This record gives sequence, structure tokens and C-alpha cells, in this order.
Amino acid sequence: MSDNNTSAKKPRLDEEAAKPGTADEGMNIAKHGWFTELGSMWPGQGLSLKVKEVLYKGKSKFQDVCVFESDAYGTVLVLDGVIQATDRDEFSYQEMMAHIPLCALEAPAKRALVVGGGDGGVLRELARHTSLEEIHIAEIDGDVPEVSKAYFPGMAVGFNDPRVTLNICDGIKFVQDAAEGSYDVIIVDSSDPVGPAEVLYQQPFFEAMHRALRPGGIICTQAESLWLHMDIIKSLASMCKTVFAGGSVSYAYTTIPTYPSGQIGMMVCCKGQQLDMRQPRQPAPGAHEQLGIGPLRYYSPDIHKAAFVLPQYAYDELKDSLTHV
Repeated sequence: MSDNNTSAKKPRLDEEAAKPGTADEGMNIAKHGWFTELGSMWPGQGLSLKVKEVLYKGKSKFQDVCVFESDAYGTVLVLDGVIQATDRDEFSYQEMMAHIPLCALEAPAKRALVVGGGDGGVLRELARHTSLEEIHIAEIDGDVPEVSKAYFPGMAVGFNDPRVTLNICDGIKFVQDAAEGSYDVIIVDSSDPVGPAEVLYQQPFFEAMHRALRPGGIICTQAESLWLHMDIIKSLASMCKTVFAGGSVSYAYTTIPTYPSGQIGMMVCCKGQQLDMRQPRQPAPGAHEQLGIGPLRYYSPDIHKAAFVLPQYAYDELKDSLTHV
């Protein structure tokens, strides 16, 4: 990712030594056939999975890439030593990241952009929405889509949608170069703010997304764990309150067992309109038989509404930055 925003304001990391890891580090910690996910953003803990076979291990221009077959969760994608997706539970994240913003819109979306998301999972979910005419993706690491196509065909099927245009490029520059008001929805499926994804948590990027959205458009960006990263989330919410002044800022979350703490959140913001994100206004999409995409397994109108109900401690921390709580 380009480094022209290194001096920009960004959410604060408590762990000063936050840095990318590798799959080898996890394999070495839990030897005898186990992988342990280590990360400077969740010190003192690590999820362990029993490894049946390492399917791929390499290093792209940007990050360490590994795929292994596990006993409990099927095939696992690991970037810089951190689990990104598994066969068993990826749908809970992909469905919520895609359908919360698209179903919250007042009018059906026609143009959508995914920043990151090189595994294709969010694309698969967007493919369900028949109203979409164009789906663009800006992924910095060209190795990730190729690895996903080889080892995760159930996620990568999204690349087969003829409405999809894949751009291997710097995501922030792609958004900055987009015409003003050109997208109904922008989804940022990023990894943690360490390594190439760090710039995706900085204010200039959010300002660029705000500009690229049409009035009433929505962004949905990966926003960490309420259990582990409250300082980052508070800073992100405060920044979004500034960038989306006159609009709305909300926080939702989903459960996913192989992400740290078993939970991951998303910041959901609307441009120029105080839209209550808790209310689904569009129907939940169905299967896409031509692409072999089956029915939804996690998202529903009820879980859409429930995803915005925060535990009391999180409500107390975030209420000053959120529009509807």
C-alpha cells in the first residue's frame, strides 16, 4: 500500500510493537501438528487449530501467505500469521459485511465497491443482489485472489460474476481517483491495521470514501473486536463522526469463532442522511443458482437489527460518537 499518508491521523494502537507475523511462527509455537495464531494485537492469547496438511506457503510482494487443511474448520487462509477465513465459518463475516449495508439502503444499490476482499467472499455475497449493475474490487495483493481461486472455490466464485471488475491496485488511490458520488455502497474488507492494511484505517481514506459515495450511500468497514480493541474502535468512531457529519455512524458486529475473541465488528456510515442502519429496508437476497451460490446461512432481517445492540460497556464507550444507539 502506498505510504503517502503515513503522517495522517489514525486510530491509536495500544500495542506499540504491532507488526505482521508469519505462518511459520504459529507452526513453531504449537508443534506436533498444530497451528497457533499469534498477533501483537491480541497479546497473551492464541487460537490453535490442528493441521492435517499445509497446502500452500509463500510470500507475496506484501505479505506472508499460507493455506492449510485443518481438522475442525476445513481449509484455512492465513495472511501474515493471522487467520483470514476458514471453510466452516467464513460465511458469518462475509454475509454481514455485504448485506447489512446493502439492505439498509433506502433504494436498491446499483454500483458497489469492495476495497480489499481478495478472497472473493464479499463479492460472492454481492452477487446475490440482482439490482447491482457494477461491482468493482480494488485489492492490492494479486496473489490473494489467485490463492483463493485455487483453494477456496466456494468463496472465489464471486469473481465469476460478469458484473465484477477486479483491479489489482492501491485501494486508497483507487478510491481517491473515483468520480465523486459514484458508488451506492463501499465495503472495506481489510485485515487488521498492521502492514499493508494500516492505511485503510486513516482519516484521508475515509474522506476519500465519503467523496466517492452518492448522497445517502453507505460504507461498511471492518472494525475490530469489542473485547480486544476498544481504543481503536473509539478512535475510529470518533473519526467517522467527523467525516460523516450530517450523516449517520453506527457499529454492528457478528460472531465468528476463528477470529480473535470470536467476534468482529463493522463501522457502518451513511453520507448526508441520518439513516437508521438498524433497519433493513431491502429484502434479504436469495441464492444465485447460475454461480452455484446457495441460500443465506447467517444474515436475516432479525439478525440485522440485533447486530447493532451493544453490550452495556461498549454502549458506554461509543455512545457519544454513534448516531443511533
